[in-house]
Amino acid sequence: MKKIFKIVAVVLFIGIVYVAFTTYPKLDLISGFSAKSIASGHFLDHRSQSLIEKGDNDIDMMDLATNQIDEAGKMAIASVYGIKERKAIYREGLGVTLINDDFDVSKPYLVPKRTKLNNNLPFPYGNNEPKDTIFANVDYAKLNSAVASAFDVKGELKKRTRSLLVIYKDKIIAEKYDTGFSKNSRILGWSMTKSITSAMFGVLEKQRKFDIDAPAPIAEWANDERKKITTSDLLHMNSGLQWVEDYASICDATKMLFQAEDMTRTQLEKPAERKPNTRWNYSSGTTNLLSGILRKQFKTHQEYLDFWYTDLIDKIGMNSMVIETDMAGNYVGSSYGWATTRDWAKFGLLYLHQGNWNGEQIFNEGWAKYTATPTNTSDGKYGAHFWLNASGTFQDVPRDMYFCSGYQGQMILIIPSLDLVVVRMGLKESPEFNFNEIMKGIISSLNHKK
Repeated sequence: MKKIFKIVAVVLFIGIVYVAFTTYPKLDLISGFSAKSIASGHFLDHRSQSLIEKGDNDIDMMDLATNQIDEAGKMAIASVYGIKERKAIYREGLGVTLINDDFDVSKPYLVPKRTKLNNNLPFPYGNNEPKDTIFANVDYAKLNSAVASAFDVKGELKKRTRSLLVIYKDKIIAEKYDTGFSKNSRILGWSMTKSITSAMFGVLEKQRKFDIDAPAPIAEWANDERKKITTSDLLHMNSGLQWVEDYASICDATKMLFQAEDMTRTQLEKPAERKPNTRWNYSSGTTNLLSGILRKQFKTHQEYLDFWYTDLIDKIGMNSMVIETDMAGNYVGSSYGWATTRDWAKFGLLYLHQGNWNGEQIFNEGWAKYTATPTNTSDGKYGAHFWLNASGTFQDVPRDMYFCSGYQGQMILIIPSLDLVVVRMGLKESPEFNFNEIMKGIISSLNHKK
C-alpha cells in the first residue's frame, strides 16, 4: 500500500511540475490580456467588469485572472494567483495601453487632434439619423429573418453576435443589437484595424507622398537581403520574413501584443526566411511595422497621431473610432481599433465607393482594386490587408466580395456587385457562427434589380 501511495505521490508531483512548467510562462500573457481587455471595455465603452469578464474575457485560461478597476487612476489591474500583475492605463484620446513597471504614468503625452463631422446630413455622410427608405426589391421579412438568425435565442451562447448592420445602396435596411449593446457601443475590431492601417498608405499614395512599390524605408535592412522587401510586399503579407501567429500559444504575435514596449520593432528585427513575394504568411507584426513606417513619414509625433484622423477617420465621420497606442506612442494598427458598428460600416462604404466619400476622393480609385487583388501564394484569399472571396471561401456569396476580418468574427463585408455592405461584431466565428448561411439569407432577400 505504501508503494502505491509513493507512486501516486510521484505521479501527482510530476503532474504539478508539468502544469507549472507549461502554464507559468503564459501567466504574464493571461494577466496582460485581461488587464488590457478590462480597461478598454470599461473606459472606452463603459461596460461593467462582470460584463467584460463574461464576454470579452470568456476565452481559455482567462478565468485564472483576478481583475480590479481603479476608477481614480483610470486603469485596470490583473494578476494570476496573486503573481504576474499587469496594469493597463486609459488616456483620453489614446485609449488603453498595457504598461510595464518602468512606464511613467505621470509623464505628459500627445493626443491626436480630432474634428467631429457636423454637416447636418443623415447617416452615412453625416451623423444624423438615417432617413427611412423602402426598396421595392427587398423582401424585408426574409431579410429580418436572416439577420435574426445571426443572434442567439435567449439562454444560448452559440453565435454570440453583438451587432449586425446591413447597408444597401447607402441605406440601412437592417440593424440589430444584442442585449447590452446599441448603435452607440464602441466594439473592438481586432484585426479589422489592419485594413485601416492599409488605407492610410492609400491616402499617402493619393497625396503623392509615398511609393509602395519602392523598397520599404527601413534603415536596418539596408545591408542584407531584406533590402529588397517593398512596402507592397508588407501590405500583402508576402515579405518572406520570419513570423509565428498562433493565439493559442506563446508566439511572436502574443509576445508583441502583451509584452513589447515598441510593437513596430518586433517584425522589423526578424530575419528573412524566403525571398519576397514567394510565401504568404499572415503577420500582425507586419502591420505594426507598417504603422512604424507611417510614423517616420512625418517630422513630428503629433503629425503622425493627427494624420490617421484628419485625413481619413474623422474625414468620413468615424468619430467614435479610437485606435490605441503602445507604450512608445505608436498606433497598434494590427489589432486595437474601437468604433461603433455604424462607424465601422462607413469604412466599408468608403471602399465600396472606391475611395470617394460624398464627392471627395480620399484615396485613388485604383487603390480599392489594388486592395482586392489576390496576393501571390494566398490562393485567392488575401489582398492588401483585406481578405477576399475570390476563391469562393463563402460559396453562396459573390466572388467580388472582399472584407475586413478580426478575431472572433468581426467582419465588414463589401460586395460591389450588389452595392452591399454588411457589418457583424461578436464573440464567435465558424463553425459556431456560419457566415455563409447568414449572407445567403441576406442576399436572397434582394431581388438583384438595379
